[in-house]
Amino acid sequence: MSQVPHPEFAQITEDALTRMEDAPQARLQAVLAIIIRHLHDAIREARVTEFEWEEGIRFLTRTGQTCDTHRQEFILLSDVLGVSMLVDALNHTGADGISESTVFGPFYAGKQPTIALGSSILKRPEEADALSIHGRVRASDGTPISGALVEVWQTAPNGLYDVQDEDQPAGHLRGSFETDGNGTYAFQTVVPVSYAIPNDGPVGELLKALGRHPNRPAHVHFMITAPGYRRLVTHLFIDGDPYLKSDAVFGVKSSLIVTPQPTGSGCLSIGYDFILSAEDPVAGLHGSQ
Repeated sequence: MSQVPHPEFAQITEDALTRMEDAPQARLQAVLAIIIRHLHDAIREARVTEFEWEEGIRFLTRTGQTCDTHRQEFILLSDVLGVSMLVDALNHTGADGISESTVFGPFYAGKQPTIALGSSILKRPEEADALSIHGRVRASDGTPISGALVEVWQTAPNGLYDVQDEDQPAGHLRGSFETDGNGTYAFQTVVPVSYAIPNDGPVGELLKALGRHPNRPAHVHFMITAPGYRRLVTHLFIDGDPYLKSDAVFGVKSSLIVTPQPTGSGCLSIGYDFILSAEDPVAGLHGSQ
C-alpha cells in the first residue's frame, strides 16, 4: 500500500514557487519553476536522506573546486550525464542535409592564429600515422561558403590535449583556417586516438561508482562559424574505434563516423563536407556561445 504524501511536502514546493512569482526575468522564473518541481518530486520519490543530500552538496562543491582555466569539471559532469547532448539535440533540429552537431567538450582553448589552408596543426613531431583532412563548407543549397572560420582541435597520441600536458607546446594539434572562394578547408594532422576523459576528480569518481568507463572514441573537434549561418560544433569520429557505441559523453552520431583512406604518398586522408544551416534571425544564436 503506497503512502499518502504528507501535505507539508507539497506545500514546501508551492511556497518555493510562490516566492519567485514576481521575478523580473520571466524566462528565468519559468525555467527555475520547472527545475524546482522536478527536483522536489525526485527528492520525495527517492526519499533522500540528510546524509545523502549533504554528500550531493559536497560532490557539487568539489566539482566546482576542480574547475580552473584549463579544466571545466561541470561541463564534464553535464557531458557524462547526457545533459550536454540533450541540450544539443533540442537546439539543433535543422533541415535534412545539415551537418549534425555534437558536444562542445571542455578542452576548447580559444581561437588559434589563422594559418594557411593545407598547413599542419602539429607544433612538434608525433609518432603516429599522418592524416590529411579536407573538404568544403557549403550552404544547404550547395553554395560554397567562403571566409568561414574553421577551428579544429584534438588530443595527441598520448591521449592528452595540450592544455592537460605540460610537455606539449601550447596550441599543439589546434588550428584555425578560413575557407577559400570554393568553401574549401584543408589541414594536416595525425590520426586521432581514443582516450579517457579526466577521471581523477569528482566526475571520475561518479563514473566508477556507476560502473561506467571514462573513454571517448577517437575524434577531431570542429567549430565552424560564418556570418549569416548558425555555428556548427561537431566531431569527426574514426570508424572501427572500440568506443563508438559506448562514448562516455554520448556524442557519437552515425553521420559523423569517417574512414581514413590511404593515399599514394603514405598519408591517410579524410574528405568531408560540412553543410551549415542559415542563422535563425529570431534566435540569434550565431556566435552566441
